[in-house]
Amino acid sequence: MNIYVSHLSWNTTSESLSDLFTKFGEVTSAKIVTDRETGRSRGFGFVEMANDEEGQAAIDALNETDFDGRTIGVNVARPKEDRPERRSFGNNRGGGFGGNNDGGYNRRRY
Repeated sequence: MNIYVSHLSWNTTSESLSDLFTKFGEVTSAKIVTDRETGRSRGFGFVEMANDEEGQAAIDALNETDFDGRTIGVNVARPKEDRPERRSFGNNRGGGFGGNNDGGYNRRRY
């Protein structure tokens, strides 16, 4: 079972998160999600447990409890939703050249 853990302290490590869930059963992985550029925790992570019964017991026991000085949220992780492909054309909201008189050439000078 894959479990989503939110509202984590910036100081929480993958190891301490794993230790928290080990009380309820076998943890196959625990990962804190970090920012790509800074390496700093983004305040959430995922724990994978070996079976659903142990995972549900951990969710029931740990959701909205205090861990590392924060009240954490613990839920079943949902699959990542497919996002529509980002396109730079067809979504132009103005700006740039002409049209709205706020930018580009011949803009108003106040």
